[in-house]
Amino acid sequence: MRIFSYNPGHDGAVAILQNAQLVLSVEEEKDSNYRYSPLSGANILNVIGEMDDAPDVMCVGGWWPRDHHEFLHGSNRNAGYRGVAANDVIVAQTRFMKRSVRYFSSSHERSHILCAFGMSTLPKGTPCYALVWEGGIGAFYEIDAALNISLIGDVLSQPGNRYGLLYGLADPTFAKDRPYPRLSDAGKLMALASFSTRSEPSSDERRLLSFLLDQPFQPLSAYEELSDAPHRDVGLDDPEFRNFVGIYSDAIFNTFYRFAQNHLTKGRPLVIAGGCGLNCDWNSQWRETGFFSDVFVPPVANDSGSAIGTAIDAQFHFTGNPKIEWDVYGGLPFRMEGPSTPNGTRFTMPRPTRSPNSWRTISSSGGSTDDTRSVPARWATDPSSPRHSVTPRGCG
Repeated sequence: MRIFSYNPGHDGAVAILQNAQLVLSVEEEKDSNYRYSPLSGANILNVIGEMDDAPDVMCVGGWWPRDHHEFLHGSNRNAGYRGVAANDVIVAQTRFMKRSVRYFSSSHERSHILCAFGMSTLPKGTPCYALVWEGGIGAFYEIDAALNISLIGDVLSQPGNRYGLLYGLADPTFAKDRPYPRLSDAGKLMALASFSTRSEPSSDERRLLSFLLDQPFQPLSAYEELSDAPHRDVGLDDPEFRNFVGIYSDAIFNTFYRFAQNHLTKGRPLVIAGGCGLNCDWNSQWRETGFFSDVFVPPVANDSGSAIGTAIDAQFHFTGNPKIEWDVYGGLPFRMEGPSTPNGTRFTMPRPTRSPNSWRTISSSGGSTDDTRSVPARWATDPSSPRHSVTPRGCG
């Protein structure tokens, strides 16, 4: 079965599965494109150019309503943002290259969970927990042996947005009535946390923590003590602010850890997805708690992995298999010819051997036509690889 999938929001990506193998994953922000970019028509055409036949299934990840009509009446194409039940999917027929193919859409929430479980080393049928924490969702789930997903509880709404909001407090260029942080703020804040000594917060900082974490998410302008708030507009090099960043980071983590201690059974494995899964400090802390028997975080924990997750969900729906084989070199081949110089010549890179992980070299039976396939790895890096890698980036 060949599955073509893309996610429609920020961190745009296209993924192709063939016979339970990830044969192509293209992220829009690669090739020096802007971070967090939605998928472009150019990259869709690039991916189609790698295909030698129409897919069996076309997938679109669920997202927020596209317009007011869809908000009021729902959609027969967009499965929406939240929802974890196996029947909360859209299955239909569509057209591709004058051929009738199956159409599939499931929620953005499911795409994160299926991405993490499907790419993990956990065998099919392994009960486990899942954590999705990102800009909008902050929740724990239980996955049973049949891959039924149950929401255990929403721990903290909008943890990624809450995290990034603190960066805006100290940044004098950030409008304090802006409803959401900038997409890049969370990753920058993670870097600043590395400078923290994690000392005890002051009384003013405790009140700020309460506003940021104990109330519904709201802009900084809603804070009654904003004019006298600690760290307001102090700049990002201020040592006291950097120290508070670490305190704040630990406070968010501890909110989720306390929930796990009170509502989850110790000793089961955990898979993590969502943009907060790119936070190296938090990932290390989950392992260090010893609460879970194993912790897996895919290298595309953010929305770049949503296309893969929706494809895995479609594969599970049509075949019953929620697992895939993958390696980190699933991108398009590198373009070796650079831009023209003023005299008309082109800079050309040495051309390494093309990776066997391509649409054309995967046989119809699912096996590779080249026995030198690289072994799947979680965080492998290899500067000699001729393909773009699926690698972890900044956190958010």
